Amino acid sequence: MVSARAVRVVWPDYRRLIGTAYPPIDLFEDIADPADWDLLGAAEGKSNPRLAETIGNLDLVPPARRVGGPGASYAMAPFTHVSPERKGRFHDGGFGAFYAARTFETALFEVTHHQGRFYAATGEAPGWIADMRELVGSIDARLADLRGSRTRAENAALLDPDDYTASQAFALALRQGGADGIVYPSVRHEGGECFAAFYPDVMSIPLQARHLTCHWDGTRIDMVKIHGDGGGVWRIEA
Repeated sequence: MVSARAVRVVWPDYRRLIGTAYPPIDLFEDIADPADWDLLGAAEGKSNPRLAETIGNLDLVPPARRVGGPGASYAMAPFTHVSPERKGRFHDGGFGAFYAARTFETALFEVTHHQGRFYAATGEAPGWIADMRELVGSIDARLADLRGSRTRAENAALLDPDDYTASQAFALALRQGGADGIVYPSVRHEGGECFAAFYPDVMSIPLQARHLTCHWDGTRIDMVKIHGDGGGVWRIEA
């Protein structure tokens, strides 16, 4: 039986890495009440047909759970831009999820794993090829907890490194039951922890922090260059 008790998760900061091409969505940054976005989007869309593509599907986020203001694009976009072709461990493409890690190192291992699979599939030539930005926020929420040795043994299928069938079904059932998200051990970074939020108001709106560039050696991402003060090149051990 798949089960997980809800616990309060309080992290002073979480880390998320995204591509620098991730587009800001001006509508989400405005002062306007998020409840008015549907009307504003519809009005502007009559003169700007590309707006709908930029905003995504607002219907996927209940008005009461939308967030606005500086940085809101980072929180809203994972829920309004969804597709069955872009599934994840705890979302099936019919709904979105916001993923983040407790530390920068865990976030780095998570994102370089998935980026590496993409570059391997596309036959990318070696080099410094992926520019990313770091997002930092906080979370104080009750989430379904998959951490702990007993929980991991009981729910091993939810943490399968490659097969997300069970975890997607589990997340869908939780979301339909009113849950806000899941906290779970990283399967890419031993000892690391992550969360998947089902709505943009579960965590704080993140702020942009450092910029990074990843190096692809032809088989894996083996280094990351951190730009700005205190930066440098980090080697990622296999």
